[in-house]
Amino acid sequence: MKNLLQRISEGETLVADGAMGTMLMTLDFELKKCPEIVNLAHPEILEGIALQYLEAGADIIQTNTFGASPLKLALNQLDEKTEEINKNAVKAVKKAVGGRAFVSASGGPTGRLLKPFGDTDPEEIYQAFEQQFRFIAEIGVNVFCIETMTDITEATLAVEAAKAVAPQIPVMATMTFDETPRGYFTIMGVSVKQAAEELQKAGADIVGSNCGNGILKMIKVAREFKNCTDLPLLIQANAGLPELVDGKLVYRETPEFMAEKARELREIGVSIIGGCCGTTPEHIKALRKMVDSR
Repeated sequence: MKNLLQRISEGETLVADGAMGTMLMTLDFELKKCPEIVNLAHPEILEGIALQYLEAGADIIQTNTFGASPLKLALNQLDEKTEEINKNAVKAVKKAVGGRAFVSASGGPTGRLLKPFGDTDPEEIYQAFEQQFRFIAEIGVNVFCIETMTDITEATLAVEAAKAVAPQIPVMATMTFDETPRGYFTIMGVSVKQAAEELQKAGADIVGSNCGNGILKMIKVAREFKNCTDLPLLIQANAGLPELVDGKLVYRETPEFMAEKARELREIGVSIIGGCCGTTPEHIKALRKMVDSR
């Protein structure tokens, strides 16, 4: 299989998978506290989800390691299981895809606030990501995906840690933005331009955005990125914003709606199109059909 960056450089539009967390959270109440607990108890569930996305046509399939840094796991007294949780997640996806798709190691926020806003030193954040990514690299993945970031310092520390541990593995880095009268910014005040520049400086090979927005707003975010960077772009929109209906979160954007609107992402030149919260294998199947209709 060609290297991920090579396929992108040749002009191919790749399809990433959809939500992991929201699919897991429909299974068991306890998973809502820490979705990574399934990595220990039921890795076959992870295999099943990965296989569904593979069959839907995803080129890139993520691991259930979004909250698997030791700092984040410590919030649920699971930090001593960091190695097992991360390695089990990677093994599950690799077993399911069997080399037929790229395995993407997810890495999300640590749940800690950096000084001076919080009480955590940058070095502690860096070491947490370095430990997590080292365990992942020992098993082997095709790409790291630093995602759903809002603090540019935490995001760049994660990118730097991934590059330090395994410089040969490409790194994707995405942040979550909110619409404001002045454009799109994270809740920590990071603009798209700042994100693109600082993530590239830290060593990211691919940048973009995930979560927080449905497909229509993500198109606007993608345009802002395209205006300020030459790096390949990754966009993973939610299936709309969640609504609480009878005690359950409901995402309204259908696979057909998302795929039709995502044509504009392809026209903008986004290299990787996938889904985030609320998206399902059906959404990815529709995106695959849209991309292949080119």
